[in-house]
Order: sequence, then C-alpha cells, then structure tokens
Amino acid sequence: MASSSSIPGAPPARQIPDPVHRRRWAILSTLMLSLLIVVLDNSILNVAMKTIATPAPLGLGATQSELEWAINSYTLVFAGLLFTAGLLGDRVGRKKTLLFGLAVFGAGSVLAGVSGSPAELITFRALMGLGGAFVMPSTLAILMNVFEREEQPRAIGIWAGGVGLAIAVGPIAGGLLLSHFWWGSVFMINAPVVVVSLIAMVILVPDSKDPGPGRLDPFGVLLSVVGLVLLVYGIIKGGQLADFADPQVVGAIAGGLVVLVVFVLHQKHSDHPSIDISYFRSPAFSAAIAAIALVFFALMGVAFFTVFYIQSVRGYTPLQAGMLFLPLAAAQTIFAPRARLAVDQYGARAVCTFSMFVVATTMSGMLLLDTDTPIWVLEALFFLQGAGMAHIMPPATVAVMQALPREKAGSGSALNNVFRQVGGTLGVAVLGSLLSTSYRDRMQDTLDRLPGVPPAARHAAGESIEATHGLADRMGPAGRSLAAVADDAFIHAMHITALGSAAVALLGLVVAAAFLPGKTAPAPQPAEPQEERTAGVER
Repeated sequence: MASSSSIPGAPPARQIPDPVHRRRWAILSTLMLSLLIVVLDNSILNVAMKTIATPAPLGLGATQSELEWAINSYTLVFAGLLFTAGLLGDRVGRKKTLLFGLAVFGAGSVLAGVSGSPAELITFRALMGLGGAFVMPSTLAILMNVFEREEQPRAIGIWAGGVGLAIAVGPIAGGLLLSHFWWGSVFMINAPVVVVSLIAMVILVPDSKDPGPGRLDPFGVLLSVVGLVLLVYGIIKGGQLADFADPQVVGAIAGGLVVLVVFVLHQKHSDHPSIDISYFRSPAFSAAIAAIALVFFALMGVAFFTVFYIQSVRGYTPLQAGMLFLPLAAAQTIFAPRARLAVDQYGARAVCTFSMFVVATTMSGMLLLDTDTPIWVLEALFFLQGAGMAHIMPPATVAVMQALPREKAGSGSALNNVFRQVGGTLGVAVLGSLLSTSYRDRMQDTLDRLPGVPPAARHAAGESIEATHGLADRMGPAGRSLAAVADDAFIHAMHITALGSAAVALLGLVVAAAFLPGKTAPAPQPAEPQEERTAGVER
C-alpha cells in the first residue's frame, strides 16, 4: 500500500510524533506559564521601585542609581547570554536548558525577595537574568518542535499574545501585592509558579535538540557574549547619563559593535559556525528581525513615559496605572492569535505595513494628551496600539522561525529575542534620554530662578518630573506653581518623545513594505488518482 506521503495531492506526512501532537496545546500552556513569570517580572518591578527606595524597614533605601541597576543588571545578563543559551539548547536539549533556566530564575527570585541591601538585590537580579536567558529562547524553540508547520503561526500568535499580556498584567499584580505585603513579595510570588512549571515541564514537555550540532565554537560564543554585553551596557549607560556622546558610552557601544563585527566575520569563515550568517541574506528574514527590533524600540520608549504621565502628571496610583494598561494587553491577547488569518488573506507585507502605520499613528496620537485630557483617549490609543503590535509580532516571528531548519530552532529563537531585547533597551535608553533632555531644557529657566535653593538641589530637581515634584512638596504651598510648570514641561517633552517613537515606527513601515513577502498563493493540489480514491472507499 502506498504511504500517504507518496500519494500525489495527499497532505504531507506528520513530522511530530503522535503522543506529542496530541498534547501540544497542553505543552503550549506550560510554556506560556514559564514565559509569563519571566516577562511579567520586569514589568512588576517598575511598580515596586518607590517602595524599594523607601528606607528600612519598609524598603531598602536604594538610591536612584541603585534602582536603575536593579533593573539593568537583569537586562545586561539576560541580553548578553540569550544567544549562548539558544545555542546550548540546540546542542544539549531545549527541555534541559528550560528546566535549568527556570530553577535558576526561581532561586534568584527567592534570594532577591529576601535581599538585605541594594547591592544584594542587584546581584540576585543578575542571577534572575541568567535564568531568564535560558527560558526565553527555549520556549519558542520547543514550540517549533511540537507543532506542525501549518499550526505554527497560530501557536506563535498565542505565544506573542502571552508576552503582551504579561507586560500589562505585571503592574496590576505588583500593585495588588504591595497593597497587602512587603516589597519582596513581587519576587517571592515567582517561587510557587516556578515549582508548578517545573513539575508540568517534566511530565509534559518532550526534549529536542539538533541531531548534528557539529563542533562547539567557544571563540564565537565568547565573542557574542562580550559584544552583546558591551553594546547593551553602552546603551544603558547612555540612557542613565542622558548623553550618548559621553566617552564611556561611545567606547562601550563602539567596542560592542566592533566585537560583534568580528563575530560575524568569524562565523562567515568558520567551518563550524554558531549561526549560519547566510540566513541574513534573505530579505524576508532580515526584514522580520528588523521589524521586531523597531516595534519594540518604539513601544518600550512609549511605555517608559506613559507610566510617568499616568502617575506623576495625572495622579493615579500604581494599581490604577496598571489597570489603565489593560486595553494594550487585551488587544494583543485578542488579536495576536488571529493575526495568521489576516496574513492568509492579505500577506505578511500588507499586514505588517498597515500595522506599523497604525502603531505610528497611535504614537502621534499621544500629542492629544494633556494634563486634563479625558483618560478614555489614552485607553483608545492603547487598544489600537496593542492591535497594531498584535499584527506585527506573530507574522514577523513566524518569518524568522520558519526560515530556519527545525533543528536550529534554539538559535533562531535566540536571535529573535536578542533583537527584541536590544531594540527595547535602545527604546528606553534613547527615547528616555530624549525625554529627560527635553524636560530639563524646558525646566531650566524656572529652576534657575528659584530663590533660596542650592545649585545642587536645582540640578537634581531637573533630572525628572518625580524629582521636581519632590522639591515642590518640600517647598509647601509655594511649590504648587513649580509642580504645575513641571507638568507642562513633561507634557512638552512627552510629545517630542512620542514623535520620535512615531518616526521609528514609520521606519519599520518602510522596512516591512520593501522587504517582507507578499501574499503567497496556495500550491495547486493535483487531483487524486482514481485508483487511490477507490482504494480509500474500500478501506
């Protein structure tokens, strides 16, 4: 009897074993749980910043610089090791690296929750970044190895929707925890979720790896780690100083780029490269990677200033601010799993180009926001923005992952996450620097005219709207006019930053329109031979 794969017009033979295929949706749910805590943890920490800055026993008395490094130590380790973690998953097994990453992340979370000083918190956040780097690429790589190719777009859409949901749910969860427990609860909550995830992983998730990984490339791995760490450190430092021309910033970024160029050259000439550079010769692959980086650049920059707009200018509590981000999460959760339907109908190029236009328009729509704008305007912008992103991330991720062989899913997922992480970090640093510079320039004359305020205090008050409001509070009734000027200055700076985000989204629109593939017609199905139809009836 002829096999189904040899019958003309028959569907392709299933590549996934039947036991794995039957439990694929349960596996995806388990992967989503592990992904949720890693993504959610970064957004949940933002809510706890003020509490951690409070002196003991309520907090740790962390300075502004220490708070920044509590966030950045995670980002630095996470981004630096993503590519290495993906390679190790392909080599030793994605399930093994995922279990390792979850265990390390859980341990780091518990230690961070009981930290006795800012230095300890920074150290344990770095440990969490180590664990997170092994979790993120593994989830997407395993997904690619438990779903057949035709179901991968739907599964990736659900995966992408989960990322968006976690980003928005974090502040709500953080606000609820801080209203009932101490600051460390925002980390300790990860522990039970990690335990449940580990048990489910062991039971449900199959292991997979590259059957022919070839020789290890330790020099290439070292170059990738050093290059990414230097690049991300330079970006973070530039954002902290609000000065990308500072010698240490330029030195770190330039050094990172030089090392990464050496890495690419080494990969091109190596007979056992860590990543096949030829994949980037595909316009669709490179455009998808660029689209992911650009949309996260724009989004993270906007998320950075809207948090301050909602809390500092409009006066909402952290929990209320988290609730206001729900339309962004809801739109991604609703539309991301359905993005494949639009791609099937119109093609990835049309869908991503139009969605980039929607994102750019909503960024420009931030110009409508003022100190007394009805809050529903922001909610509508968030929903449209989430809908636009939901139609960019899934098709772009599908284009990246399906361009690589299934056995290279770990390194492909790592590339996807590296560019997204670097894009997001750049967005916070560059757009945050633009926001800070615009705000200080607008406030400088007002601060210089304040009577009886030392120059150091005036300089510190100009760093952010929070710092200016702090000075205004200390001035009593006389500080009300200063707070009003600060709000107006922040709105002005926010509008400039929103236009910068819109420009980045428009660049993504050009990339998508020029290089992403258009609609592909389904392959014609040949008629089934008469004898096979007869045989099928007899069987």
